[in-house]
Amino acid sequence: MNTTRQGAAVHAGGIGVEGPRGWAFRAVDIAAEPGTLIAVQGPSGSGRTCLLLALTGRMRITEGEATVAGLALPKRMGSVRSRTALAHVPGVADLEPALTVGEHLKERALLGPRIQGSPLASLPWGKRHKEATRARVDAALAAARLDPENLPKGLRTTVRDLERIEALRLSVALGLMHGPQLLAVDDVDLKLADAERTEAWQLLRDLTREGLTVVAAGDGAPEDALIVRTARTDTEAAEAAGSTPVQDDTHTTEEEAADAFAEAGRA
Repeated sequence: MNTTRQGAAVHAGGIGVEGPRGWAFRAVDIAAEPGTLIAVQGPSGSGRTCLLLALTGRMRITEGEATVAGLALPKRMGSVRSRTALAHVPGVADLEPALTVGEHLKERALLGPRIQGSPLASLPWGKRHKEATRARVDAALAAARLDPENLPKGLRTTVRDLERIEALRLSVALGLMHGPQLLAVDDVDLKLADAERTEAWQLLRDLTREGLTVVAAGDGAPEDALIVRTARTDTEAAEAAGSTPVQDDTHTTEEEAADAFAEAGRA
């Protein structure tokens, strides 16, 4: 079972997000066809997370123009949100350490769209619902290459007992659950060993080969990834945006990103 639909094309011209403390990022250009791996690079505090939230319709862009899957931002933020998903985004799409892998999967499956047909078919205890939920979970786990058989307690393994690469795979599986056209993954390389970092990027690259568009923040992306940088020199940013340089201390923090996400609307 394929967990993805046709990927989303992403086009952006001079986009930026301004927060309470200044610009999170600005003057970012993107031209990506469906099925592209877009690697967002830049130092901590340069707006990588904010860019992921903006491209998934979860943070309002304040300058420039962008379209995702042909939908204009920020005008069609709600429609973009319905076609995109987040994974591994601190403060926004976190895993609950005390919950098990199975509980996370079950909860996400129940939040999906209703099954078409009889109203009774969409009830949690309905046979069709159970079969569809099982198929959806199995497909997401397979796509994320997370095999419960290899976990200490299978689906009963709590998040706190997962290795970092396993937690990343679980987060990706949850993001894939309902077939998004674009998946945004933050901090791909966070505290991973070199071999695990390569493994993580290979996973995302393979997802794009199935048609999904992936936007991921982190270093060590494959050579064929489309590189987008959130950090420019003050002069470059000023020339691109046609305004005065932005000072480094105005970058939006992760806390501001979460606040702006909440204001923009729930995912």
